[in-house]
Amino acid sequence: MSVANRAESLREVDLFSDCSRKELQHIARKAEQVDFTAGDNIVEEGSGGAMAGYAFVIVHGTAVVRRNGRKVAEIGPGESIGEMALFDDGPRTASVVAATDMETIMLSRRELKGIIDSTPSVAHKLLSELAGRLRKANRKLYG
Repeated sequence: MSVANRAESLREVDLFSDCSRKELQHIARKAEQVDFTAGDNIVEEGSGGAMAGYAFVIVHGTAVVRRNGRKVAEIGPGESIGEMALFDDGPRTASVVAATDMETIMLSRRELKGIIDSTPSVAHKLLSELAGRLRKANRKLYG
C-alpha cells in the first residue's frame, strides 16, 4: 500500500480526521501495513508486552471486539484498534480477533511520539479529538 493510500485511510479515522494532508502523509510514512488472517488475535484484553504500544486502522475486513469474553462490537474499515496504546502503557481494555482476513495500518507509540515532536500541530489535533471523546463519555455517564 502506498503512502498516499495509507494517508487516505488514516483520514477516515476520527483520531486523525482533523490532520492536514501533509500531516497525514507524515504519519503514513511512519506507519506500516500489517495483514491478519481470519481468527488471528490482534490484541488481548489485559495484555501489555510486545504489541502494547501499537494501534491499528482497519483498511479491509472486519474484527470482533470482546470484553470479559462477551462480544461488544464488530468493527470494520475506517475504524481503529487500540488507539489508546499510542498514548499510555495501560493494559488493553478489550480483545480483538480478526473475523475475516484483514488489511490494517499499524502505528507505534514510538513513531507517533517522533511525529508529535517534529510536528506539534498534530499533538493539538489529537488532544482535541481525545478531549471530545472524554466529554462525550462524561455526558453519557453523568448526563
